Amino acid sequence: MGSGETVARVRCVAAVPCWVSLMAPDLEDAKTFYGPLLGWEFEPGPDRFGPYVHAVTGGEAVAGLGVAGVGAVPLAWTSYFGTESADAAADAVRERGATLAVGPLAFDAGRVAFAADPAGAVFGIWEGPPGRARKLDLPGAPVWIELRTPDPFAAALFYGEVFRWDGRDPERFDVRWEHDRVVLRAEGHSVAALAKEQAGGPAGMPPHWEVSFAVPDTDRAVARAAELGGGALGPAFDSPYGRVARLRDREGARFAVISPKH
Repeated sequence: MGSGETVARVRCVAAVPCWVSLMAPDLEDAKTFYGPLLGWEFEPGPDRFGPYVHAVTGGEAVAGLGVAGVGAVPLAWTSYFGTESADAAADAVRERGATLAVGPLAFDAGRVAFAADPAGAVFGIWEGPPGRARKLDLPGAPVWIELRTPDPFAAALFYGEVFRWDGRDPERFDVRWEHDRVVLRAEGHSVAALAKEQAGGPAGMPPHWEVSFAVPDTDRAVARAAELGGGALGPAFDSPYGRVARLRDREGARFAVISPKH
């Protein structure tokens, strides 16, 4: 696959999460877990920093899987926010007392950086070929991304300043309070939220961006994850957005699955 085709798979949607990836200790092991669980096929991705593949469902690339290297980000799914300038976003992270861990670095036709917000939640910054926000109504696609944090309002101020939420075209982008969450909407779709971590949340979890992948049947996905060597972090539950279960893979990376409401 040529680099042009690879780059076209990861489009930058400014101000909102536009990509998710996992850097795993064993890429082949991760593929044998997530492939059967989420119905993914895999194709080669950019390999500048080591082996990396795109997870594909319904002909759409929906996530990335790579090999964790020395000094890599913690074993967890990472959400990347699009930006018009990775340098400007990185400067804004530093100016607001947060941590810029890596970058910005050139990556294919774009630039990437990794940071942690003031509460410690890790996120990525992606400057690349522009695209439009879209809701992928596909099994296996990331359909909901939510920050679990002690103070969602403080977090919203931080991310709003870093990614310039204020002043964007209100017809295309807005931030609202919905279902006890700060919700980001782009192009008419709810794409992410910032929520207060509840007392019943996964024990010992620091603030983090939780990635939820669509599945036809949440309870069946919980059972399948256990068969594949993963497990549930608690019972499945019903949310305003669908039935949700929080899971871990064989290496301990945490994520969620959801049967979205239609």
